[in-house]
Amino acid sequence: MQSVTVELEAASTMELVNALSTIATELASREAPESAAACLELTETLAAASDMQESALAGFIGLVDATKEQARWGYPSTQAWLRSRLGMRDNRAKERLTLARQRRRLPQVAEQLASGNLSYGYAVTVADSVSRLDDTDCAEAEATLLGFVDQGFSAGKVAAFGRRIRDLIAERDDSEDAPDEDTKRGYDKSWLTTTRSLDGGRYVKGWLNPEDAAIWDGTLAPLAKPAGPDDHRDLPERTAAALSSVLSGGHKASKVTVICDLETLTGGNAPARLTDGTPIPAAQARRIALAAGVSPLLLGRGNTPLYLGYRERFASAAQRQVLETLYPSCAVRGCEVPGTLCEVDHVHGWALGRSPTDIDQLALACGWHNRFKHANPDQIQITKGHDGRYLYRLLPPADARDKRGVGPPGSIGPPDNPALDWAA
Repeated sequence: MQSVTVELEAASTMELVNALSTIATELASREAPESAAACLELTETLAAASDMQESALAGFIGLVDATKEQARWGYPSTQAWLRSRLGMRDNRAKERLTLARQRRRLPQVAEQLASGNLSYGYAVTVADSVSRLDDTDCAEAEATLLGFVDQGFSAGKVAAFGRRIRDLIAERDDSEDAPDEDTKRGYDKSWLTTTRSLDGGRYVKGWLNPEDAAIWDGTLAPLAKPAGPDDHRDLPERTAAALSSVLSGGHKASKVTVICDLETLTGGNAPARLTDGTPIPAAQARRIALAAGVSPLLLGRGNTPLYLGYRERFASAAQRQVLETLYPSCAVRGCEVPGTLCEVDHVHGWALGRSPTDIDQLALACGWHNRFKHANPDQIQITKGHDGRYLYRLLPPADARDKRGVGPPGSIGPPDNPALDWAA
C-alpha cells in the first residue's frame, strides 16, 4: 500500500494530480462496504468529488484545445484525442469539449462546479445550451438556466429550456446580416452535410478548402464536359454524373498535377502552382502531392520538367481490396476512420522512389494521419505483425519523448514491444 502526503497549498498542480491518481488507484482496488446505506452515502460523496474534478479537467482540455497541442501528438482534433487516447465514448468527449470551450463564458457555472455546488450534468447542459449564443445572450441565458437549476428542475428540463431560449433568440434576430452556421465553420477544413429526402434521394451541401478543391477540379472537371453535341445536360447535372462515376469506381485516371521544384517537394519554401496557374504555398503543395490521384511535376533549372509522377504509384483495385481486408480501420492505433475511407499509404514513403507499390509495402491510413506521418516521420513508430499488417503508433513530440522512454522512431520491430505501448 502506498502512502500519500501532500501539502495542499504548497503542492503544484502536477503533484496534486499524481496524488489523486494514487488515491484513485487504491480506492479502485478495494471492495465495496457491505452496508448498502454506507455505499449510498459514499457514492454521493464520490460523485460530488468527481464533479469538482471535472472542473479541473475542463481547464486542462480547454488549454489543449485552444493551443491545438493535440495535433503535435498526432491527433487530428481534440475530440479524436479524447476518444483515442482516453477511451471516451463520442458523446462523452463532445460533452467535455463543449464544457471546456464554454467555461470561460460561464463564470457562474465554472465557480459553482469547482466549489461542488453544481453537478457536472447541469454544467454540461448549460454549456451546450449557450454554445451557439453570443456573449451578451450567453450571460443572460446562464443566469436564467441556473435559476431553473435552483428551482429543482432536472437536467433534461433545463436542456429543454435552453433549446427554447435559442429558438426565441433566433426569432428575435431574424436578420439577413446574421452569419449562418456554414460561415461560422470557417474555411480551413473541408466539410459536407447530406440530408436524405423522402423519396430516397439526398441533398448535399458543403465547402472544400483549396487542397481538396484542387483534387475536385482536377478529377471532375474533365469528366463534366459535354459528351457531344447531343448532350443537353447543364453543368450541375454533368458534375453530378462525373461524381457518381468516380464514386462507383468507373473512373480511375489521375487528372490533378502539382507543378513544383524538387526542393519544394523535399522541404523547400519555393511556392508551387496548379496547371491553371493558381499559386500554392510550399507546405500546402507537399500535402496535396500526398493525396491519391495527384501527380507532382518536378521542375529543374529553367523550368525544365525532370519527373512526372505516374498513376501507377497508386495501388491497384486488387491491392486495395487486399488492404481493406487487412485494415478494418486506419493503421494508426486508436484511429477509428474505416479502412474503406482511408488512403493507401506507402509505409516508407513513396517520394523519390523510396518505397515501391508492392502489397507488402502498403498500408491504409486516413487522410489526416497520412499527411501527419509524412510531415512528422519522427512521431510514428511502425511495427509489422505476423499477419502482414502494419501498425502505426503515435509518439510524443521530441520535446516530450524522453519522459516516456520510447524507442527510436520510424523503426520496424516486434508488435509486442512494450516500449511502443505508451499510447495503450
